[in-house]
Amino acid sequence: MTSSDPRLATLTRWVGEELGHRLERISVASADASFRRYFRAHLADGRSFIVMDAPPEREDISPYLHVTGLLAGIGLHVPTVHAVDRARGLMLLEDLGTEQYLAALQDRSRADALYGEALGALCTLQLRGGDAAAQLSPYDDAVLQRELELMPEWFAVQHLDLVLTEEDRGVLAASFKVLREEALAQPVAFVHRDYHSRNLMVLPAAGPGIIDFQDALAGPVCYDLVSLLKDCYVRWPRAQVEAWLRGHRAALRAGGGATLTGSSDREFLRWFDFIGVQRHIKVLGIFARLCWRDGKLGYLDDLPLTLGYTLDACARHPELSDLGAWLRRLALPRLAAANDRARLAATVRSAP
Repeated sequence: MTSSDPRLATLTRWVGEELGHRLERISVASADASFRRYFRAHLADGRSFIVMDAPPEREDISPYLHVTGLLAGIGLHVPTVHAVDRARGLMLLEDLGTEQYLAALQDRSRADALYGEALGALCTLQLRGGDAAAQLSPYDDAVLQRELELMPEWFAVQHLDLVLTEEDRGVLAASFKVLREEALAQPVAFVHRDYHSRNLMVLPAAGPGIIDFQDALAGPVCYDLVSLLKDCYVRWPRAQVEAWLRGHRAALRAGGGATLTGSSDREFLRWFDFIGVQRHIKVLGIFARLCWRDGKLGYLDDLPLTLGYTLDACARHPELSDLGAWLRRLALPRLAAANDRARLAATVRSAP
């Protein structure tokens, strides 16, 4: 709480003086891939809250509040909002604890139980969330294309230092068209958009706790399944992923959601693979942008797995063979050196 961080000073005064809590200390809880920050407010009576710091000139908290209401209305466990200061971009939230799925899954014996809870919550969202999804913006062709374009700009050109030829751009344009068409052909459901191990919290009961949902859209039914089962931070064998996927499809059908499940397990798996390529192409661009624009080097470690998922799915479907070949020829051999170059550039920038 110094003059070098005036927003931290402001939120500390807000919690302790304006809201009247007996504040013992403030600690860093987490930062995400946006301009938001999260702090843990420790109170003298032993309770704690999470304080979201969302600078209003950079982040609009209205979507967060809107989606909080939608998810809570469906019956999912999202942080209760205790206080809001819209003008200053501050929120006092329920503290869902410190154990992310990502940490818990280091004990692989917990995987079935944890994924059972996460898939159960997602099933609830998809079965009960139709009215809520109708209140969200659509995951339409323009959004899909805008996301795909992040990869050539930030991953290919900026990170890999490629000069894209007309032939390269033609391969990407044709492949992106296929991915958009496949995405738009899927049944529409409520899409969290980042339903993965860093945004799911282990709770003592009625889990998981769900966070970072403010970018939700109405879109492809398999999108959140990819986020969860082809997680960019933890990998599972393909056979296990397919078993979880079949179980989820069966649960949707048993719950009255046959219109969301396609004609067969095979079709559902195809949807899963194709929207997975769209997501991971986007994520390659986002991770590279987070590194080069925002100085968040930790995401470099997650690029190999993300690229691996993309290559694997492309190899399974002839429609994506050109994209897979392009990535194998131009991206895969350059990735390790590109990561080293990014780390060196960051070191040079930070040098006195």
